[in-house]
Amino acid sequence: MRCTFFFRWLLVAILAGFLASCASEPRVVSVHSYYPPEAPAQIYPPVARGHYRVRRGDTLYSIAFRHDMDYRDLARINHINTPYTIYPGQVLSLPTQPGFKRSTTLPAHSPTVVHRRRSSRPASVAPTPPVARAGAGSVQVHAPVPVSPNMSAALGPGRSKDGIVWYWPLRGPILSAFRTHDPGRQGIDIAGKMGEPVHAVASGVVVYSGSGLIGYGELVIVKHSDTYLSAYGHNRVRLVKEGDRVKAGQVIAEMGSSGASRVELHFEIRRNGKAVNPLNYLPQR
Repeated sequence: MRCTFFFRWLLVAILAGFLASCASEPRVVSVHSYYPPEAPAQIYPPVARGHYRVRRGDTLYSIAFRHDMDYRDLARINHINTPYTIYPGQVLSLPTQPGFKRSTTLPAHSPTVVHRRRSSRPASVAPTPPVARAGAGSVQVHAPVPVSPNMSAALGPGRSKDGIVWYWPLRGPILSAFRTHDPGRQGIDIAGKMGEPVHAVASGVVVYSGSGLIGYGELVIVKHSDTYLSAYGHNRVRLVKEGDRVKAGQVIAEMGSSGASRVELHFEIRRNGKAVNPLNYLPQR
């Protein structure tokens, strides 16, 4: 009887110790969380010759600039009306046919910014500021840099032509001159130092600020009138975004070497979409 009582208490003691040890052990919690897989990027088939498929970040101006066109012609042949909205994946026709005629009249409303969508919804959205990226081609959107109070001291005297007063984008020797029939020399290359300020050559509206055009690096395009655009390539930092209004002499970028083998500013002037010699517009030195 006494042995039975002893073994009973011994069994109780063992069970109590076992339960105490279980209670002291930390509870195991699952750390795996389920995240739905991201939708795969949409893959489009190649387009036929004489066509272009709109990519994310494109504007009507940048597409026209890439193909040496006037944005009005591009809008007209593709039946794109104001506010000139284009969508990623949209296929545009390019005027490759010999009988193509350029526009001779201006549209009733000239676009300042071409809107683009960020999803499949067919709605125009205001362009978003570029996202900062580390490295030589970073983007920083700051408050507009004020115009120098003494333009002549900063950039030299201006030159008036076709109703626009033109200034140099920066002071520096010319590294490469314009050549009409050379696709790689559709502007001038100007020497300078890394980070040196790049100035708008005339007042206008920023119609492109990005790095989507191969060979130009970080690029800013400013529209000065329905006829003239100016382009500033190979920047280290872009300081303006699409839709910004800038004044002549305003700092819009910092010099760099994005898309180039040396520090330089690639500068172009486009008249009705065609590159012209900037030296015919900039003041004489």
